[in-house]
Amino acid sequence: MEEILKDLPKKAKDKHKENKKFFAKLRKKPPKHLDIQMQELHEEEFKRTDCLTCANCCKTTGPLFTNKDIERIAKHFRQKPVQFIETYLRVDEDNDHVLKQVPCTFLGEDNYCSIYEVRPKACREYPHTDRKDFHKISNITLNNTAICPAAYNIVEEMKRRIKLK
Repeated sequence: MEEILKDLPKKAKDKHKENKKFFAKLRKKPPKHLDIQMQELHEEEFKRTDCLTCANCCKTTGPLFTNKDIERIAKHFRQKPVQFIETYLRVDEDNDHVLKQVPCTFLGEDNYCSIYEVRPKACREYPHTDRKDFHKISNITLNNTAICPAAYNIVEEMKRRIKLK
């Protein structure tokens, strides 16, 4: 996995132009059953991919924490939301709550998440390749191909299977 993660940013950069063009076409005229196809691609990839061998998302990026996330996780720690925010979060340039630091504070040495059952929505949905209206989040997906080997593989398989004019 280390070798894959080492090569991933370069591979994603090499494909960036091609992927950007593909997603531009996809946004203009999404195929009729795109969400169903994406669900299938996502499920197929995650039968082969074990996130616990990677955890690159947790090591290199931080999720956005919604108010619901903050309340749920604070409750888990038996804290008030304000205490949770002061301890773990900061406000970023978009005025969103994000982790003060990466790798994620809640990531263990074994790549297990210590708050897995109450983790943020952004973590539960990562890498977002099975979201409804997938064509609307292409910028997120493009970024994720440099972080998540599964997202990279899904996009490559998408380009093979989905023919756009």
